[in-house]
Amino acid sequence: MNLREQLLGPTLRNVPRGCALTFDDGPNPEVTPHLLSLLEKHQVSATFFVLGKYVRTYPDLVREIAARNHQIGNHTDTHPSLLFFSRQRIADELRRCEDAIHSASGRHSSCVRPPFGFRGPQFHGAARMAGFSCTAMWSVNGRDWKPQPASSMTRRLKKVTEHDIVLLHDGDHRTSKADRSHMLQALGFWLPRWRDSGLTFVTL
Repeated sequence: MNLREQLLGPTLRNVPRGCALTFDDGPNPEVTPHLLSLLEKHQVSATFFVLGKYVRTYPDLVREIAARNHQIGNHTDTHPSLLFFSRQRIADELRRCEDAIHSASGRHSSCVRPPFGFRGPQFHGAARMAGFSCTAMWSVNGRDWKPQPASSMTRRLKKVTEHDIVLLHDGDHRTSKADRSHMLQALGFWLPRWRDSGLTFVTL
C-alpha cells in the first residue's frame, strides 16, 4: 500500500484466496436476473454493490441476490462523487442505502465501495461512522460501464487470476435499465474456462 493509500485509510484490493467478482450500480431488471442465472449455472458466488435508489425501486431483485447467497455491499444511495463531501454527507448517503438494503433483504452489509472509486481523507472516518468495516476497491477493472463489443470485454478479462477483485457492472447509475449484454457475454465465455483452470470464487 502506498503513502497516499495509508493517508486515505485502508482498502481491500485483493483477496487472500480465490478471486472475487463484484458488480456495481444495480440492481438492474434487464441484467441482474440473467447474471444471477449465469452465476448459479457455474456455481459462482459474487458481491453486488447496490445503489439505494434502485434497491427501493426493485426490492425483489435484492431479495433474490440475497436468497442465492451472494454478498450485498453498499455503493451509496445516489452514486455521487464523494471526493469533496463532508463526513456527515457521506455517512448520510451510506445510511440511506443501508436502510434500503435492510428493508428489502433483512440483511446488513459490511463492505462499502465509493462511487467512481473516488474518496478523500474524510471517507474512511465517514464509513466507520456509518458502521462499515471494509472499503473495497479492485485489482482488475472490466471497464464495462458503456456499450462495447463483447470481444473487447473478453480480451480485457483475460488478465483475471488468483487474488484479484474484479470490478464489473450489472447496472448504471444514470439509468435503471442499462445494457450490459457485453458483460454477460464475456462472463459466459470466461466462467467455465476459469473454473476449468482451477480458479475458485469468493465473496468479500
